[in-house]
Amino acid sequence: MSRLAQTAGLTDVQQEILSTVRDFVDKEIIPVATQLEHRDEYPTDIVEGLKELGLFGLMIPEEYGGLGESLLTYALCVEEIARGWMSVSGIINTHFIVAYMLKQHGTQEQKDTFLPRMALGEVRGAFSMSEPALGSDVSAISSKGVKDGEEYVLNGQKMWLTNGGTSTLVAILCRSDEGHPEGTAPHKSMTTFLVEKEAGFGEVRPGLTIPGKIDKMGYKGVDTTELIMDGLRIPANRVLGGTTGRGFYQMMDGVEVGRVNVAARGCGVAQRAFELGVSYAQQRQTFGKPIAQHQAIQFKLAEMATKVEAAHAMMVNAARKKDSGERNDLEAGMAKYLASEYCKEVVEDAFRIHGGYGFSKEYEIERLYREAPMLLIGEGTAEIQKMIIGRRLLEEYRFQG
Repeated sequence: MSRLAQTAGLTDVQQEILSTVRDFVDKEIIPVATQLEHRDEYPTDIVEGLKELGLFGLMIPEEYGGLGESLLTYALCVEEIARGWMSVSGIINTHFIVAYMLKQHGTQEQKDTFLPRMALGEVRGAFSMSEPALGSDVSAISSKGVKDGEEYVLNGQKMWLTNGGTSTLVAILCRSDEGHPEGTAPHKSMTTFLVEKEAGFGEVRPGLTIPGKIDKMGYKGVDTTELIMDGLRIPANRVLGGTTGRGFYQMMDGVEVGRVNVAARGCGVAQRAFELGVSYAQQRQTFGKPIAQHQAIQFKLAEMATKVEAAHAMMVNAARKKDSGERNDLEAGMAKYLASEYCKEVVEDAFRIHGGYGFSKEYEIERLYREAPMLLIGEGTAEIQKMIIGRRLLEEYRFQG
């Protein structure tokens, strides 16, 4: 293990899991990540390896065939995977959020049906809130689910689905006005629908189309897609939790743990950028000595390492708070905000240390430089995190006048 970003108080089991994941990252992900990323190729062999390690069921309870581990263990594993290639951590994270929502909010029948297969990676999850005209305003969702006998009919267009093509189970947030009179607050008339589908693109089941992959600046390899529902019919027993009107709260619960995950990804990418920067600085020579011996570079390395440490500490704190059963939206928002911002800064500093070579596709830092910006917007922008943090602080520090 590196000297940076150590986590105190881990059990022997947690340490063994992390050691196994780190070895896998070093041997199976880092050597091929840049090549696969440049080809925008889905990492099939890597995903199969993660299945064998049991990572698709890391937080799924043992009674459903998972490992029953904590959010902290999961976040530390994600940190390691993102250190190798952030796209792979995205594949895992989206699946994990759906499994978490099922575990926390699903009916017993839904848990029995999906969780055992999700633990094995046989059913792969994706979730969908965003829409083309939506942005961060989740309350403006226009996709709709209308009751028709023992079924719901879904119509609308969703956007930015990670695993949109490769997934076989999608949790979709839609408006559902049934039982919610006009004038009801928008977030109280939303429902999460569990939609099973075939993997692939095009019409993946009657009424459901995945048009194709969105071409992105970075975060390649993983498939990011749109989703179009046109008269999509699903049975009523596929309403998450069995009751309409709870979808917003269910999704926010999932996104809350997702923010810890994004913070972990930021920590992992920042760690890798530091590793690349400190290594290159000791190899590259100017004015007769390695650039690492120049004070300006040492200052930069010191700032980078401090940011890596600070982001890791906040991410661990947020995960532990959630594991304790306490509300952690403040800590998760802070961790996601700080880790993503620091990740961008550490990657840019490593890029600067590489000089002109940082602009070459032959060097790994070029890939990280394109990947880091996704973390600034994933699971809520910096501005959204600041709103969450600010509101929670005002709750905690309410003026007593």
